[in-house]
Amino acid sequence: MTVFAMLGALMYCSKLVLEWAPNIHLLAMFIIAFTVVWRVKALIPIYIFVLLTGIFGGISVWWMPYLYIWTVLWAVTMLLPRRMPPKVAVPVYMVLGALHGLLFGVLCAPSQALFWGLDFKGTVAWIAAGLYFDLLHGIGNLAACTLVVPLVQVIRRIEKRAGRL
Repeated sequence: MTVFAMLGALMYCSKLVLEWAPNIHLLAMFIIAFTVVWRVKALIPIYIFVLLTGIFGGISVWWMPYLYIWTVLWAVTMLLPRRMPPKVAVPVYMVLGALHGLLFGVLCAPSQALFWGLDFKGTVAWIAAGLYFDLLHGIGNLAACTLVVPLVQVIRRIEKRAGRL
């Protein structure tokens, strides 16, 4: 449990360190890697990150999608084969991260529409207004997710030495 708490804090700190770059962070990389290694238990650091973000950033309208948006990435990762050859896994994880970043605004839209009372046209306008940032998010995730396979290998090695795998 302590390891997962530290990983959730690491996710939060990594996001803080990269806040100077709009929508560029390592969260998709961490979520995919943790899910590949720990499967369902990966939800623990994910929701510790979400909780820390709400506590320190303020539980508000922008935070509400965090309650489900990272779970979407976790769920899609859970659907992938558990052990893919690295030559296949690297591009798959890169595409998955990029798609999650590109669709971030679309995934946020339902909660924003409900909170702000947007109709379909307003929701589409809200998504369109954020497309530039979603594009940056997708490109950032594409780059960050090149590190998923090496991170998974390191985590598995550490877990084996600790006798947990």
